[in-house]
Amino acid sequence: MRLIALAAASVLALSACSQGGEPEAAPPAAEPAPTLAGVDLTKPLRALGTEPFWSVELTGTELVYTSPEPPEHRATQPRPVVQGTTATWESKTAAGTAFSITLVATECSDGMSDRTYPLTAMVRIGETSLSGCAASAAAIMSAGESGPVVETQPAA
Repeated sequence: MRLIALAAASVLALSACSQGGEPEAAPPAAEPAPTLAGVDLTKPLRALGTEPFWSVELTGTELVYTSPEPPEHRATQPRPVVQGTTATWESKTAAGTAFSITLVATECSDGMSDRTYPLTAMVRIGETSLSGCAASAAAIMSAGESGPVVETQPAA
């Protein structure tokens, strides 16, 4: 009887090994894209301001500051640090100049047009501080000359 029990235990052990051992863990759930005021922060964004006129493009890989006055500034775009209703990107240009952008989920008017934007922008490049408005690049490009700059939702 003891021999039968030993044989049964051996068969069970072998069958457990042939089933691949422990089950595979399910892949982690995809982390949702960071958003601020309904704006997907993983998509191209644009911050802009007046007096002086300036813009910062957040392309997904680069931060690009332009204005009518040179120089243009470029820096690598890091992942944003999102805390509550604020998102911040901090980087440095190739020349080592500090370059940061902070977006706040507060409606903003650029003061020159009749547009309203979903985000307020604060930009710092070296010792220069600028304030303006921001939204996704797609929303800005599709907005009219007045009214709210709104994020378009993909068709279901």
